[in-house]
Amino acid sequence: MKRSGSGRPVVVAEVVAVLLPVLVMLAFGLWGLDRGGMWRDEAATFQVARRSVPQIWHLLHHVDAVHGLYYLFMHAVLASDPGEVALRLPSVCGAAAAAGLVAALGVRLCRPRVGLWAGLLYAVTPMAGHFAQEGRSYALVAAGAAGATLLLVRGVRSAGTGVWWAYGAMVAVTCLLHEFAVLLLLAHATTLAAARLPRRVWRRWGRAAGGAVLVLSPLVLVSHGQSGQVAWLTRPDWESVDRLLRAFAGPTQPVFVPYLFLVALGVLRQVPRGEVTLAAVAAPLMVLPPAVLITVSRFWPLYDERYVLYALAGAPLLAAAGTDRLARAVARSWERWRGTRPPWTARTRMRLPVAALAGVLAVALALTAQFPLLCQDRTPSRRPDNLAAVSAAVGRELRPGDPVLFLPSLARRSALAYPEGFRGARDIALRASATASGTLYGEEEGPAELRRRLAGLDHVWLVAAPFALRSGWHPHTPTERVKLAVIGEEFTLREQLARRGVTLRLYVRHPSADDPGVALRPVWRRSGAGLVPA
Repeated sequence: MKRSGSGRPVVVAEVVAVLLPVLVMLAFGLWGLDRGGMWRDEAATFQVARRSVPQIWHLLHHVDAVHGLYYLFMHAVLASDPGEVALRLPSVCGAAAAAGLVAALGVRLCRPRVGLWAGLLYAVTPMAGHFAQEGRSYALVAAGAAGATLLLVRGVRSAGTGVWWAYGAMVAVTCLLHEFAVLLLLAHATTLAAARLPRRVWRRWGRAAGGAVLVLSPLVLVSHGQSGQVAWLTRPDWESVDRLLRAFAGPTQPVFVPYLFLVALGVLRQVPRGEVTLAAVAAPLMVLPPAVLITVSRFWPLYDERYVLYALAGAPLLAAAGTDRLARAVARSWERWRGTRPPWTARTRMRLPVAALAGVLAVALALTAQFPLLCQDRTPSRRPDNLAAVSAAVGRELRPGDPVLFLPSLARRSALAYPEGFRGARDIALRASATASGTLYGEEEGPAELRRRLAGLDHVWLVAAPFALRSGWHPHTPTERVKLAVIGEEFTLREQLARRGVTLRLYVRHPSADDPGVALRPVWRRSGAGLVPA
C-alpha cells in the first residue's frame, strides 16, 4: 500500500478514513428506521424468528432453508425486544460495517483518502441505504463479503496461514447467510489470476475456499429441493442490467454519468505482476457475481438485485480510485502551468488535504442529488406492501366472528405479522397454523372440506394478493381453485378496499331460487357499527 507519510499522522488518517463512513452509514440507517409497518419479506423474518428453535428447525425442512442461519440469528436478536426497530438494527449494523470495510480496503490497497471517499460513496448510495433498513440478511451478507475481501488482501500479503483460516470461515458464514454469495469466490479467483500470484498463494486460497464450499454444500442440496420458492422470479433482460448499474452508480443522471467516468478511470490501471491492486480487487467484485447470476438466470431465473448487493462494494472503490487519479493529474497539470515545482514533501503536503476535501465535497454533491430518493425510501410506500396498514384496514371492517378467506394462502402474512386487526375473525380455510405445520403461512383444508365450510356462509371477507384477482391467474393447488370457483359462482361482490399489495373484498351470497334457506338469509348493509343485517 502506498503511504503519504509515516508515523502517527498516517495512522490517524487511516482511522478517520474508516470511522467516518461507519458513522455516516449508521446515521442514514437509523434515520426513519421505524417506518410504521413491515412488508412481506420482513414479516416472514419477524414471524419465523419469534418461533422456538425446534419450530424454526421444523420449518427449514419444508421451506426457506436458504435463510436458516439468518432466522436463528434473528431469533436471538428478537428474544428480548420483538419489535420492528430491533428487526432492522442488525441490517443497520451490517451496512455500517460494510461501509467501514470498503473504506479499509481503499486504505490498504491505495491510500487513506481513497478509502475515505470509497466508504462515504458506499454510505450515500441509495441502494446501500435501502437494504440497511430491511429486516433481511442482505446487508449482513454485504458486510461478510467485504470482510472476506479484506482478509483475502491480507492473506496474499501475509506469510502465515491464520489469515486464510479466518478468510475461509468468513466466506462460509457469509454463504450460509445467503448461498448466492458463493459467487464471491469467482471474483476472488479472478483477482488472484489478474495479479499473477505464485502457486503458494493459490494453494492456501484453494484450501480456504474449498472448506467454505464443503460447509455450504448441504445447504445447497436442501435448498435445491425448495427451488419452488423462487418460481416468481423472471428472466432478466437489458433493463435489469441498466437498473442494477444505476443502483450501483446512482440512479440520478447528474451522479450516474460522472460516476461511470470515474469508475472507468479507476479500472484502467495496469496490474503489476505479483501485486494485488485496487482495480484487480474491485472490478471482479463489482462485475462477476451479477454477470454470472444474470447469465444463468437467462435459462433458470434466479436473479434479483438484492442477491448481489455485496457486489456494490466494488463500485465506490473504483470511483474513488478514479477520483484520486484525476486529482493527481490535475495537480500535476497545475504545477506545470504555474512553472513551479516545490520539493516533493511540501508538494505532497499541499496536495493531500486539498484533494481529500475536494473528494469529500464531490461525495456531498452526490448526496445532495440523491437526497430526495433517500427521503422517499424512509416511507412505507417504497416497499411493495405495508402489512400494518392492511391489518389496520381489516380491523376497521371486520367484526368478531366474521369469516375470512385468504387468496392465495400467502395473503395470510398480514394476519401473522399483525394479528390485532384479525382478532376474533374465523379463518375459514385454515387446518393447521403456520407454527404447527412447519410452514410460513399455515396448512389449509382440502377442496371438499373447504366447499362444505363455504356452503354455510352468508358472507365472507376475501383478503387477496392483487395478482390473484387478475383474470390470467391460474392457481396450482385444488384448494386455491375451489376458492376462486365458489366465490365466483355463489357470491356477489359487495365492497372493496384496496391497500398497497393487498385487496380486501366483502362477498355476500347471492339468492338462488332453488335454495331453501334463501328466506332465512339476511341482506347485509353498511352502518356505523359495521356490516349488519338489513
